[in-house]
Amino acid sequence: MSGVRVRFAPSPTGPLHIGGARSALFNWLFARQKGGTFIVRIEDTDLERSSRESEQNILEALRWLGLDWDEGVEVGGPCGPYRQTERLSIYQQYARQLLESGWAYPCYCTEEELAAEREALLARGEMPRYSGRCRHLTEQDRRRLEEMGRRPVLRFAVPAGENITVHDLVRGEVTFDTAGIGDFIIVKSDGIPTYNFAVVVDDHHMGITHVIRAEEHLSNTPRQILLYRAFGWPEPQFAHISLILGQDRSKMSKRHGATSIEQYREMGYLPEALVNFLALLGWSPGGEEEIFTLEELVQQFSLERVAKNPAIFDLDKLNWLNGHYIRQSSLDRLTELAIPFLQKAGYISGGVTPEQYRWLKQLVATVRDYLTSLSEITRHVDIFFAPEVEPEDEEARAVLAGEEVPRVLSALAEKVRTVSELDEDTARGILKKLPKELGLGARKVYLPIRVALTGRTHGPELYQVISLLGREKVLSRLGRVAGAC
Repeated sequence: MSGVRVRFAPSPTGPLHIGGARSALFNWLFARQKGGTFIVRIEDTDLERSSRESEQNILEALRWLGLDWDEGVEVGGPCGPYRQTERLSIYQQYARQLLESGWAYPCYCTEEELAAEREALLARGEMPRYSGRCRHLTEQDRRRLEEMGRRPVLRFAVPAGENITVHDLVRGEVTFDTAGIGDFIIVKSDGIPTYNFAVVVDDHHMGITHVIRAEEHLSNTPRQILLYRAFGWPEPQFAHISLILGQDRSKMSKRHGATSIEQYREMGYLPEALVNFLALLGWSPGGEEEIFTLEELVQQFSLERVAKNPAIFDLDKLNWLNGHYIRQSSLDRLTELAIPFLQKAGYISGGVTPEQYRWLKQLVATVRDYLTSLSEITRHVDIFFAPEVEPEDEEARAVLAGEEVPRVLSALAEKVRTVSELDEDTARGILKKLPKELGLGARKVYLPIRVALTGRTHGPELYQVISLLGREKVLSRLGRVAGAC
């Protein structure tokens, strides 16, 4: 194996969250720019919380974002298997190697003993860590403890008095004192490897050259470096990207809004908008441009421009980007994406006929400029599905109280009755002539028509409204208002 090799290794304990998606994106961009290999493996050793359902959710979210992988689950490759639960024999082999070389030892301490040790350290104002009390047990001591029914964990013997320096591609040099680490567990009593141990074995076996991950993993890195050195393996280069914070600068959580890619998809966000937005969370391009395709991101991305400071999740910016991509998308694509939202709202039932599809496509074209997400379409189209409408507020009611309103509405109704087809061009032509024929200003003509047909003083172009409503609804609404004047 040669060249750049990076990986995204999620735990399948829930859906793909924003932070994980950004880590996957940065790894994918780096691999694609360097002509390298992007690997997806699954870290499923949390047996109680991991599920294949969550795994499928994560993989589907990656595909939806456009992030394909070269090796890993579902696509295979020379370094498999790519699920940790299918690699247990590999971890056992290397655990034995550490045990035989003296880099690891069995620990028989109970949870109660460890808790008492932690409390004693805290009481002295020291950082909690394992003291190493089982490191020098004799064979006789071990047999006695096992006869008592104690099942040992396997701990790594951390060397004393050393500094471990991480040469981080984002954060520069970060140094840790081994005195603050303590002998950490590498294999639990049930034989399942811990994260720090399994990730080192996996990254080495899969030839990972760069580990690009969230800042919260930085504290794990000195432990992993110690394992690399104990095995005599070359270390990959590390790059720890910043945390994502809410606008109140606290850690991103549900109270800041949706946190998973699945939720944003269900709300009608487009994958290209999310990718563009995620790329700008902690990475800055060279210039002022903020709109990037995946291909453009591949060309421009670099770890040198990844910021150390936390990234702020700005929902307004995401909405702005999504609105941009909605306006750039084809009407056919938007219509297909909008139909489920209209069905859920009860505006459409059953299948869509070709004639209905053409009408829906015209509907989407009419309201698309008002949307920041496709789920919002139901707020803008109710006027086209309702049998009748009412003025939405006092301003709208005041418009219909105007002296010239009955004459304006009657004139429009007469013209609508006489045309053979009420498409947008026909409606535009009718509206263009009305002010001059009635001897009124445009506002005195168009505003009463808008309120009579929609109940609102603002909205899409009137010619689009008239064409979408069709002859029957237009005449019904005009007649209802004119009769009440």
